[in-house]
Amino acid sequence: MKLIIQVPCYNEETTLGQVLAELPKKINGIDVIETMIIDDGSSDNTIDIANEYKVDYIIKHVGNKGLWNAFKSGIERALREGADIVVNTDGDNQYPGRYIPDLVQPIIVWDADFVMGNRQTKNIAHFSLLKKFFQWLGSLLVRFFSGTNVPDSVSGFRAYSREALLRLNVTSDFSYAVDTLVQAGSKRIKIAYIPMTTNRPTRPSRLFKNMWQHMYKTFSILLRVYAMYHPMRMFFTFAGIFFTLWVLWVLRFIYLYLTIDGPTWHVQSLVLSWALLTIATVFFALGIIGDLISKNRRLIEDNLYFSKKAYFEKK
Repeated sequence: MKLIIQVPCYNEETTLGQVLAELPKKINGIDVIETMIIDDGSSDNTIDIANEYKVDYIIKHVGNKGLWNAFKSGIERALREGADIVVNTDGDNQYPGRYIPDLVQPIIVWDADFVMGNRQTKNIAHFSLLKKFFQWLGSLLVRFFSGTNVPDSVSGFRAYSREALLRLNVTSDFSYAVDTLVQAGSKRIKIAYIPMTTNRPTRPSRLFKNMWQHMYKTFSILLRVYAMYHPMRMFFTFAGIFFTLWVLWVLRFIYLYLTIDGPTWHVQSLVLSWALLTIATVFFALGIIGDLISKNRRLIEDNLYFSKKAYFEKK
């Protein structure tokens, strides 16, 4: 069984050596362990550090393409090189390499296809109370929309089996974390997680400017990916809300019409009620259309799975 540990990097010369030095050299159940660096347009000595530590594969992007592109490039190369398991960790030394044997163990024993590190964010000392709350809230929403029980949804410390990688497709241009997690839940890919601790941050995140931007982008990805795989459930929920409001407004109109003396018919309420009914009908129609598109998407993804399986076939 072959394991490839990939490390996306962007100007990580100060921490990459420590990351590579801590990677395990031997794991029970793994025959070959190789390392891969995805240099996402670094302008420092990241490549020199990688060569110094004799990294097996180096992928270099011309210019900074973003984390999702780096992740994609690494996965495609790992599959071409015959990896049975791929571990993704960060070049900023956030995730201790000593946890990698635990991370891959559920895949080795065929107990899971996708394993995540649970950072136990409530115990991270350098996280503020506000950040801990939003980490908890965000993970709660992701669990709800993905149908999984993962406690730390945005952890980038992950292990994937070859089968899981052939099934998953990165569709987000911000981050693969939530995208692949919702897909895994929708495709019934078995997910496990391990408890872990993290190292103190060595630099601010380059993925987002502040916590609010991260929350906005993550939630927008969550809704979009959920709508791709469960459009009827999503749009029917909105249709049900507006249909209920329509019923309440019609009942209000009837009550006022029957009980209030005078010439007024409360036409405004009647107009608003029909507007609510129109919106509910539109959402209902979107749910039907979205479901048909979703079925077609699943058929396309099945074809894509077999195409990737043939293309990345191990020699």
